[in-house]
This record gives sequence, C-alpha cells and structure tokens, in this order.
Amino acid sequence: MGLDDRKLAVLRAIVEDYVATQEPVGSKALVERHQLGVSPATVRNDMAVLEEEGYIRQPHTSAGRVPTDRGYRLFVDRLSRVKPLSPAERRAIERFLVSAVDLDDVVNRTVRLLAQLTRQVAVVQYPSLARSSVRHLELVPISTTRLMLVMIADTGRVEQRLVELPAPVPADEVTDLRRLLNEKLGGNRLSDTPPLVQALVEEVRVGLRPAMTTLSTVLLETLVERHEERIALAGTANLTRGGLLDFQGSLRPILEALEEEVILLKLIGEVEPSTTRIRIGDENEIDNLRGTSVVSTGYGPGATIVGGLGVLGPTRMDYPGTIATVRAVARYVGELLAQN
Repeated sequence: MGLDDRKLAVLRAIVEDYVATQEPVGSKALVERHQLGVSPATVRNDMAVLEEEGYIRQPHTSAGRVPTDRGYRLFVDRLSRVKPLSPAERRAIERFLVSAVDLDDVVNRTVRLLAQLTRQVAVVQYPSLARSSVRHLELVPISTTRLMLVMIADTGRVEQRLVELPAPVPADEVTDLRRLLNEKLGGNRLSDTPPLVQALVEEVRVGLRPAMTTLSTVLLETLVERHEERIALAGTANLTRGGLLDFQGSLRPILEALEEEVILLKLIGEVEPSTTRIRIGDENEIDNLRGTSVVSTGYGPGATIVGGLGVLGPTRMDYPGTIATVRAVARYVGELLAQN
C-alpha cells in the first residue's frame, strides 16, 4: 500500500521529533508541535497505518512510537531535505582544514572535525595507495649497502621502506638509480607500475642490475601488491550520548567492530565517485553494526576518488544535517588535496 502525503507528513514529524527529543512520539505531541491540519484522532489513525506498514513501532506500552529502520529509509529517500551548511559553518570547516601542515595533519583534523560537527563516530581513510600516483621517488643512502626508499604520492602520502642492497653502491650510482626510477615511474598510478618496474630491471646497465632488482622487489612487494591502507577514527565517546533505545543494550559489539580496520575500510572505503552511501540498521552487512547507521562518501582531488570518509551513529540520527556535513567536509578535503 502506498502512503499518501498526509501519512508521509506524519512520518516525517515522528522522525524529526524522535531525533530531537530521544523520546517516543505520541499523537498529541505531533498535533501540538506540527501544523498537520488534522485532528488528533486522524493522526492516531495515520500512525496505526504507519505501524501496520512497518514504518514505526511502539517500543513499550506507552502511547509513543519510534521510527523503524524502514521508516528511516523512507525518510532519507523521500522526505529529508539536505540541510545546507551556514556560511559560518563553511568558513569554520575551511579555516580548520586549510591550516593543516601535511597529509597526516589533514586526516587527523578531518576526523576530529567530522566527529565534532556530527556528534557521531567519524572514520577517515588515508588516501589509498591503490588509487594514488607516484609524484617522486627518493633514495637516501644510509650506508654503502643500505638505502631508504621514500615514495611521495600525488595525494601527499609518504611511504618509506628500508632496502638492503646485495653489494655496496657508490653515491653517483645511487643518483643514477634515483633518476631512472623517477623518469620511468613518475606520474604513473601505483597500480600501473609493475610492468614499468620490470622493464627498468631489463633496461638498466649491467652494473646497476643487482641494486635495481632489489629496489624493484621492495617497490612491488610493499607498495604495489600489499596496499597498506590506514584509517583514522575519532568520537567513539559520542556513542554514549544517546538514549536507552539507541543501541538496544550493549555498546560492546559496536566498539569491538570499530577496533577492526578491515571492518572500518568496508564501511567507508567502497564508495563510488559523487555518491553518498547511507546504510541504516539491518542494511549494514556487519552483524555487530546492525543497530547503527553509516553515512559515507568518497573524497579526492577533482573527480578522482582516493579514499572514503564517513560517520557512524545510532539509527536515530539527524540524517539531513549529517549528510550535508559529510559531503561538505569531503569536498573541502578534495580541494585541499588538489591545491597541494
């Protein structure tokens, strides 16, 4: 059965009131707080239909109702209007992020900002190596048989690896190796470099082959094939802000899930460009997170997505405000990466 505009308006009012008050919503309160233009008896009838259709439920014997996961989904899909951020909020985000000094600082500021603005748990993925390009490769001699290989990505991500050489290499040959690596690999996506690295070993002069073979092995094994994804997390204490109905018992399963980087990457790392993913309650694949909602999006310079960010909280969430904040922060981080 389809819902008419009046029943949709009642559902919207229930969601908005429950999010604001943390209390089950009754028909009397709806009539008093919202200009629904109908009698309390009509509102009660509409609530009975919404309950029968699975959009709201009665948590206990009081007269109040709360939205179900299905009710929140309908609210997000059809009823919510994304709240635009105020000019002051936009300026605050921009000022806070623009003063970051390096990529670590950008990520840490972003995750703290998201947690503060949304009052939820915030998760930010560092720019993924799989989606990054090589800006520069540096070789720093530590001894005649040991080098530090430093890879700087176009996103500002810096990775360092220690390389043990099979034989001593003079300083001028280290310079040659550095030049060859940058000529061949600079500007290429890291995921596209394996054939280029293999070609380097074959093309380099015989005297440099043992050192280049060792360097190529480190490059391929630790930077290309084993994508070491990193995650920043903030605001777990925000989970305790809610009411008794928010997580139906214990926070422990949620906290345990948040300790697993694989789970966090699954939550926010699989985002298509220009989309915001909203998973509500049982829509989450991870059992321990079925009592939560996750709002996530991708970020990156221009149209390139290099990582994901988002927030997790109770299903009783300010969806319009949270969606707007997540999108705005992602856009500012992307602009910051593009400038750098």
